Amino acid sequence: MGREAVVESVTAAATDLFAERGPAATSIRQIAARAGVNQGLVFRHIGTKDQVVGAVLNHLADQWDGDFSRELSRTDPRLRRQLAVIARCILDGYPVGELQQRFPAMQALLREAATTRSDPQDAALATAHSVALGLGWQLFEPFLRGATGLTELKEGELSRDIDIQMRRILYGPK
Repeated sequence: MGREAVVESVTAAATDLFAERGPAATSIRQIAARAGVNQGLVFRHIGTKDQVVGAVLNHLADQWDGDFSRELSRTDPRLRRQLAVIARCILDGYPVGELQQRFPAMQALLREAATTRSDPQDAALATAHSVALGLGWQLFEPFLRGATGLTELKEGELSRDIDIQMRRILYGPK
């Protein structure tokens, strides 16, 4: 198995494991076993656990490179997976903003926010607030549903409302 195949296999396996249980509860040995490679190949071709986390975050970010649309919904499985991995990494104490090197989705959101805002800082804040709302729901949905009495609200209805609120924050009042 060549370097590219190892990296691809390890990144896919680590993404699955991180989404399922988080990076803190996942060992390099488990990643290697799921990827079907020797543990030494993980260290040789990617590196330490932090480097594997960074590789996964960059891999997930690259899914949006050139494929980001204004119609993106939180129900998109790619977005849900990325948010799940980011949330688990954050909760496990990994410095996501340092380990991830590319942020194409955030850059696209910043460009979108800039279409309705002349101040770059205002566009950056709107982007951060919008993403924080989405991450907050990803992290705390069971708690938020129970605490506010939204347990009977259908997933589709909740997702639509979250999308509306995220767009309202991002694009400003219409």
